[in-house]
Amino acid sequence: MLINKVTRFQIRKLENNVTLNALNTTLKMKNCIIASTSTLYGGDYLDYILPELSEHFKNCKTILFIPYAQPSGISYEEYTNKVAAAFDNINIVVKGIHEFESPKAAIDQAEGIFTGGGNTFLLVFQLYKNNVMDALANAIKNGTPYLGTSAGSNICGLTIQTTNDMPIIYPPNFQTLGIIPFNLNPHYLDADLQLKHNGETRETRIKEYHQFNTVPVLGLREGSWLEVKGEKITLKGSLSARLFRQNKNPEEIASGSDLSDLK
Repeated sequence: MLINKVTRFQIRKLENNVTLNALNTTLKMKNCIIASTSTLYGGDYLDYILPELSEHFKNCKTILFIPYAQPSGISYEEYTNKVAAAFDNINIVVKGIHEFESPKAAIDQAEGIFTGGGNTFLLVFQLYKNNVMDALANAIKNGTPYLGTSAGSNICGLTIQTTNDMPIIYPPNFQTLGIIPFNLNPHYLDADLQLKHNGETRETRIKEYHQFNTVPVLGLREGSWLEVKGEKITLKGSLSARLFRQNKNPEEIASGSDLSDLK
């Protein structure tokens, strides 16, 4: 009788485990915050978005940081320490990808991932050089919580052709993660008619892009971000975004708008 009870208990436990595993597989879905910037004018690093990040990474004790974009040539160690200080405010430990022998294994095993801003061309060059572009895309698509800011957001689009950065190094490919089915222009700035400046505006540059490309471009103003849950993409923050499509007039997209069908 005891053996039968034990056997029935083991069977129920096995069934529960199978159910949980199936549920976990079913629930694998993109879970991203794709932010225009890490820092607002006059603010501290990530402070404006920390409440969101606390919820976003609530199941993570440690996150993996990718410092490859190296803003202003900062070292990987300095950049990671800066990020660690910010995440310490929400009790999350940060480890830099450069601290691991295998960058790919680090991504595969990460509880959460953050790719910081800097130079987008350099970031993409290093992702391809270290053979982790596909690994990063797969991790995100399989549900690993992801945060990108600036360059780390640029790579979430189809290509980096609408970045603001100078091409200081030539990556093997402009194609990136494809987490969202359009391109971004982080730090988007509207033309200031009070400035005596004859240079091209962001809007002009994006129109030039659309002379040869059909992919929509979302101008993401500082303080705004995209929340990606599965296939749902929602504009967050207090500001609107500027949407550009080939052969169409630009339009303002209100915060809270669903961009899931934008392609």
